[in-house]
Amino acid sequence: MHPILRGFRHRNFRLFFVGQSLTMIGTWMQHIAISWLMYRLTGSAFMLGMTGFALQIPILLVSPVAGVWVDRYDRRALLLLTQALALAQALLLAVLTFAGLIQVWHLLAVSLFLGTVNAIANPSRGTFLLDMVERKENLPNAIALNSLIMNSARFIGPSIAGAVLAFAGEAWCFLLTALSYLALIVALAMMQLKPAVRQDKHEHWLEDLKQGFRYAFGFPPSRRLLLLVVAISLTTAPYQHMMPIFAGEVFGGDSRTLGILISCAGLGAFAGTAYLAGRTSLRGLSRVIIVASFCASIGLMLFSQSRLLWLSVFFMLPVGFGLIVTAASTNTILQSIADEGMRGRVVSIYSTCFLGTPPIGNFIAGSVASHIGAPNTLLLFGALGALAALVFALRIHSWREAIRPVYRRLGLLN
Repeated sequence: MHPILRGFRHRNFRLFFVGQSLTMIGTWMQHIAISWLMYRLTGSAFMLGMTGFALQIPILLVSPVAGVWVDRYDRRALLLLTQALALAQALLLAVLTFAGLIQVWHLLAVSLFLGTVNAIANPSRGTFLLDMVERKENLPNAIALNSLIMNSARFIGPSIAGAVLAFAGEAWCFLLTALSYLALIVALAMMQLKPAVRQDKHEHWLEDLKQGFRYAFGFPPSRRLLLLVVAISLTTAPYQHMMPIFAGEVFGGDSRTLGILISCAGLGAFAGTAYLAGRTSLRGLSRVIIVASFCASIGLMLFSQSRLLWLSVFFMLPVGFGLIVTAASTNTILQSIADEGMRGRVVSIYSTCFLGTPPIGNFIAGSVASHIGAPNTLLLFGALGALAALVFALRIHSWREAIRPVYRRLGLLN
């Protein structure tokens, strides 16, 4: 089997790959439909920022605590619960929209609810990868293939959503999303897993939480990686919620234009995760992180100043590539060096840094864009991201010196 497909040797991971792929396509359809519907109802850049804030702020607040639960309880059970709740919220959106009862506060409330569900699902899913592939040497490939799922969906989901929005409307997007969650529920139910080993005794949850943060931030290499992810996510991720403004006002397009722009970022991310899936070693991954961080930031700056649709589509490719390669490479390193009893908390802290900080960025971006416009806002954010990448690059020698002994002790270099 080709090295890029190592994770598919495991039946459970094959089931997960299919189910998660369909579910994530539906999820991205919902994201695009909510953004478009909010913009259609309000025409406000600030409300677009608030929608992103509501969707992602629970990850910042809930994910660290969810990591404690993931280290304590059955991960498949947690995933089944979160998927059932996600299905229910998508179905509710479909019913309200079909009935013509949908309001702005509904979109904000459902986004907040789904964000809370995702805050529990993300660390559950991340740590569940090792349960499915069982062999730690296949974990980096499973992480990359999982990222490939996410970013294939970022490419396919918005494309489908653009067509469905144009020809059928937002309600059908929500209904298709609800149906997509069934795929992962069925896949999880079909898996055959070894009994999970969990500690019978635990500290108070708050003490477990403190231990997780001390573990993740007490080691300088992991601390620097997490801080870089915070900076890149905070400055780059808000582009997604600014896209309706570029599609409608800058390029004079419609929902299909929006789908094209988001899909091209997803295509860049797909290429990035395909590249990572083909890697067989952690060697050189720090250099990859530096290059990817600059790609995301500089790509965003160039996109912000372009007024030609074809050129802007091109600039979306390095944005998507850089953002996901930075995040996925960091996740690979952190999970590879984490102790088994701390993995859930490490993944939850990583999720907080990667997915929990964008709501702050969305809120700030929406507020700033109301004063200086969306293009100048993304130009400023891109410049700040490039500055963060430069700071990490200038200190890379000491980072490598600190982490190399850990790699050798764990046998992670070949």
